[in-house]
Amino acid sequence: MKAIKRYLPFAALFALQILAAGCGKSQLEMIVGTYTDNGSYGLYSYRFDVKSGDASVLDSADAVNPSFAIYRKGTVYAVRETNDPEAAVASYRFNRKNGSFRLTSSLTSAGADPCHLSTNGRYLLSSNYTGGTLSVFQLSRNGKIKSVKGGPVAVVSGSTGGPDLSRQESPHIHCSVYSPDGKYVFASDFSADRILRFEATGSGISPSVDDSEDMVAYQLDPDYGPRHIVFSPNGKFLYVIGELSGTVTSFSYKKGKLTRIGVVDADPYDGHGSADIHTSPDGKFLYVSNRLVNDGISIFSVRKNGNLEFVANQATRIHPRNFNITPDGRFLLCACRDSDMIQVFSRDVRTGMLTDTGRNILVRHPVCIEWVR
Repeated sequence: MKAIKRYLPFAALFALQILAAGCGKSQLEMIVGTYTDNGSYGLYSYRFDVKSGDASVLDSADAVNPSFAIYRKGTVYAVRETNDPEAAVASYRFNRKNGSFRLTSSLTSAGADPCHLSTNGRYLLSSNYTGGTLSVFQLSRNGKIKSVKGGPVAVVSGSTGGPDLSRQESPHIHCSVYSPDGKYVFASDFSADRILRFEATGSGISPSVDDSEDMVAYQLDPDYGPRHIVFSPNGKFLYVIGELSGTVTSFSYKKGKLTRIGVVDADPYDGHGSADIHTSPDGKFLYVSNRLVNDGISIFSVRKNGNLEFVANQATRIHPRNFNITPDGRFLLCACRDSDMIQVFSRDVRTGMLTDTGRNILVRHPVCIEWVR
């Protein structure tokens, strides 16, 4: 609990009020990743009450820029987002009872500034922004990251070609996800304005070479800057948010093929800073965070054919980089990096609308929220 004592002056306003909160079935464990350039300790764990919207801090792990973290079967995987040879991916054994972390493995990410992770339980995908690569790591049965001949089993490079010479001058891979059927991996090739596709194989991914045309699943419009990708809960649709374009493109998905449905504007203020994208658990709504100008979250309803219809914009605090929705759909938590807080919004499951509860979770430079389930 040393991290709690260290952070107590900043967290006292909320932690002392709710530290005695129970941990029954209405409680969810939550992992928060932060940037550590502003006094943050690194990774934090909380309990979140899905009835009241209150949160209580549990513990933390000393880590450098764990800006993205995911949980799977007792293990937390986190990046070390640095633009140097120390950039890495790490695994931690997570204790759900007390929220503690125990480092179990760490490997260099084979690309600077790793910023996104996903896993199918056998392999871990690391999207490396500045390095412009997608690294594929093998996992052991106990969840540790294995070194195969000194590193990942495959490294694939992104490309350039986008017209924004200030932000697309070098390759950037921003996100990679497994398809719902588990047969494919889709990745956002930011600087080439395209979505890449790989087969998920028993040895990692295929093709694992950089010059295969089979890699390109869809060529997006110029200056799109694809950032994050999400599948609908029923697995029939894929959505990609363009950081530069501020638009969401909808696709139908079948047997590895993407067919474009439509494009909607998610950033009416043209801030060129769209960031995260998620659907509601029931798949009826889609949400997008926008930064840099008029920070907020855009809300869309999802039609039966996968098309999106604009509902509203919800203002947030400064720089809403990442957000997540509780599994029951009742709350949306938004990591507002430059306001040093996580905003807690209640969510109307019928209309998709958000209401600020005022139950802010104070933590320095939060940029990732992950549920433990």
